[in-house]
Amino acid sequence: MKKLIILTVSLLFTNLAFAQKYSSKTGKVTFEASVPLFEDVFAQDDNNIVVLNADTGEIASVSAVKNFHFKTKLMEEHFNESYAETAKYPKTTFKGKILNFDKTKLSATEQKYVIQGTLNFHGVDKAYTSNATISAKDGKIYIEGGFVAKSADHKVTIPKVVTKKIAENVNVQYKYILSK
Repeated sequence: MKKLIILTVSLLFTNLAFAQKYSSKTGKVTFEASVPLFEDVFAQDDNNIVVLNADTGEIASVSAVKNFHFKTKLMEEHFNESYAETAKYPKTTFKGKILNFDKTKLSATEQKYVIQGTLNFHGVDKAYTSNATISAKDGKIYIEGGFVAKSADHKVTIPKVVTKKIAENVNVQYKYILSK
């Protein structure tokens, strides 16, 4: 029994060692919920951490919610305290898979892919599908894409006073440069 456990653990670590992992600690994620004629509701995180298993197409990312910065400090404060409740929900994560991903077919020419996965924001998991372009150059993988999320789907309450100033649909964009 002891030999079986040692063999199983060894095989697991061997698979991880040979998997081609690409990552970045400086991924860029933005979201925008602006409404015409009102102040832009736009935030950006330049420290999103992302990991890609190039053998399987599995991808995961994490952001500290407080790392999303707005044009005005007051908007950022309201976002962190009232909407995102950063003290209670300090991070947001995405776990998914790039469909039909084949690292051997990557080139400097951008190719279109679909990424399916689950976003956890404000303590709520929600499945999303994202269109992305992926390319490879100089040993790095470049991924860029986006999707639309709804605040209500993540139980984010928008006060009635500002509902006309914040869009119901939130455009989420991401841009990654991954290396081994």
